[in-house]
Amino acid sequence: MTTQCSPDQLEFQAFGRRRVTGRFDGGRLTSDAGGLLLREVARRLDLFPRLAGCFTDYREAGRVEHPVEALLAQRIYGLALGYEDVNDHDRLRHDSLLALLVGKADLTGERRRRVRDQGVPLAGSSTLNRLELGVPEQAPCHRYQKVVASPEQLDRLLVDVFLAAHSCPPAVLWLDLDATDDPVHGTQEGRFFHGYYKSYCYLPLYIFCGEHLLCARLRSADKEAADGSVDELARIVTQIRRRWPKVRIIVRGDAGFCREELMAWCEANKVQYLFGLSTNDRLEELIAKALQKSHRRYLQRKRPSRRFRELRYRTRKSWSRTRRVVAKAEHLVKGSNPRFVVTNLDKQTAGAQALYEDLYCARGEMENRIKEQQLDLFADRTSTATLRANQLRLYLSSCAYLLMHGLRRLGLAGTRWARAQCGTIRSQILKLAAAVRITARRVWLAFASGYPYQAAFAAVLRQLQNNPAHAPPG
Repeated sequence: MTTQCSPDQLEFQAFGRRRVTGRFDGGRLTSDAGGLLLREVARRLDLFPRLAGCFTDYREAGRVEHPVEALLAQRIYGLALGYEDVNDHDRLRHDSLLALLVGKADLTGERRRRVRDQGVPLAGSSTLNRLELGVPEQAPCHRYQKVVASPEQLDRLLVDVFLAAHSCPPAVLWLDLDATDDPVHGTQEGRFFHGYYKSYCYLPLYIFCGEHLLCARLRSADKEAADGSVDELARIVTQIRRRWPKVRIIVRGDAGFCREELMAWCEANKVQYLFGLSTNDRLEELIAKALQKSHRRYLQRKRPSRRFRELRYRTRKSWSRTRRVVAKAEHLVKGSNPRFVVTNLDKQTAGAQALYEDLYCARGEMENRIKEQQLDLFADRTSTATLRANQLRLYLSSCAYLLMHGLRRLGLAGTRWARAQCGTIRSQILKLAAAVRITARRVWLAFASGYPYQAAFAAVLRQLQNNPAHAPPG
């Protein structure tokens, strides 16, 4: 006979003669005690006070139980800990450990004003959802949606966190650009069918410097990859050079960013670039002999063969000048595989082979960072109705990435997780079971005795505590 289970009592397969029964009545237990490490990171980044400064709150101060900073912290900690939806917070709002992370003075919610809220320290899904829905023109008079984000300030914050992560100016910065698909399954504002991805989607633009996120811009899918990239780069480069006027900046992207407007802007603003270049008949004709040699060598050795050539090239109509192009003449098992890149880097900086293999191909690492945001931090959870609200969700995911990257950079350096992705860090470091006991003078956490990384966890905490907080850039 099939075991009958209810939410009050769960019946599992018996263990010998013993029944195995479970109930959700363990009291103040948490599966997210590793989030305390994220709290250490947030304090060192001064993240949530600075993030709250990017919002305008038109609510009556005397009636507010959940300040904007607390709402943002609750939502972003939730994303970092694996809770993608605001609906999850209808249960999470009872969690005293999450209340501790957020900074609530009343960890049990016993002093809440309304009787129905007593015992619940955090905000529910409806309150959190209002963060996303505020519109500047309507917020001052709207009954509920009275909190409004400033996209311009949020954009600056991403770059400010990057600047504050460096104690001295780097010699060279590589800014990687890429676009990706963000499938949508409703009638969201700005959705379009994209022929390459064969789905209705958004087409967000990302800009990273190494592992540092500098830009996450949600765009409708009727744009090409490079659309808006000049404006974003101009904003970011200006902000960086205001702090580090002598830093050398190199922009890198695939063939979708090889556009005259972008290359001309780089040349006019003393920014170097390295972009993929789509092949065409003229380019292949210029390296025909090299392709033939690669083919002959492939036939002799029965393994892929490649060689590199330097070209001076200009399109017939779209380019304003002749530019340096490096060609890879390659022959693989599947046949000829010519590839090209265009750059304003000189030969002294890198020869043809090093330019392609060492400098251009390194851009592939950025795709791992995008996957972290979309797969581990739910940047693709853009299911609300308006483009503005979905952009805010992308900002929240970006801030969760700042927390996770901060943990990796400040706490996990030198450990087995120094290069781990966010999903691995979450499952092995943050998902730590603990019993929570609250007294008048202390919050006691009894961690799971069987946790396999106890010594490493303690070492990560020490390393974080030895890292001083960085002041925001002036």
